[in-house]
Amino acid sequence: MTRILLIPGLVCDGHVWEATRTALNDLPVSVADVTTQPSITAMANDLLAHHDGPLVVAGHSMGGRVAMEMAHIAPERIRAMALLNTGMHPRKDGEGAKRQSMIDLAYAQGMDGLASAWLPGMMAEGLTPDPEVLDGLTRMVCRMTPEIHERQMRALLDRPDASATISAYTGPMLLIVGRQDQWSPIAQHEAIAQLCPQARLEIVENAGHFAPVEQPAAVAGLLSDWVRSLNPE
Repeated sequence: MTRILLIPGLVCDGHVWEATRTALNDLPVSVADVTTQPSITAMANDLLAHHDGPLVVAGHSMGGRVAMEMAHIAPERIRAMALLNTGMHPRKDGEGAKRQSMIDLAYAQGMDGLASAWLPGMMAEGLTPDPEVLDGLTRMVCRMTPEIHERQMRALLDRPDASATISAYTGPMLLIVGRQDQWSPIAQHEAIAQLCPQARLEIVENAGHFAPVEQPAAVAGLLSDWVRSLNPE
């Protein structure tokens, strides 16, 4: 039986996927744990080892990079892949210093301080964030620790260059991005689509980097319809 595996991003958990899990509650769905592994490749190998059989994977942000690495390692296991608010590029110049400053902030001010500094920039650019959305995301971030945050940040800094491998994946692919995502903009998803002509790109209005939480019904609907079109039983 095909399992749908939902992979959270940086300092995220199943909260990001609540609406999607509800929309797919009649199918075998699991939420991945990527809080303990030291690298993107280790995350991918761990998920492949702990989830048997064919998989439909959906990854948000960092989780999208894990999904792409799973497809690189075991393409025969990945029946289809959805990538949300993500990118395929390798480490950029100056990225290390920026991520280190956030690592230092989490240790100095705690996860609540990190959430206050980080989350507003992840919301839809130019729109006033919904207080309930921010509150839910803040509580999610505060369930993590500075150690988890640092481990995931260092995994991202050492991430594989998915742009060198993603074109080899020929299975069904869905790309979802918020119109106002300033962290992983539309152009990054268009670049993936250029390398993967089978990909379908969907742009969610009034959403930023946390599109699955900012516009949960829209994203859950897109994912549910797509998964069901695959006949994943």
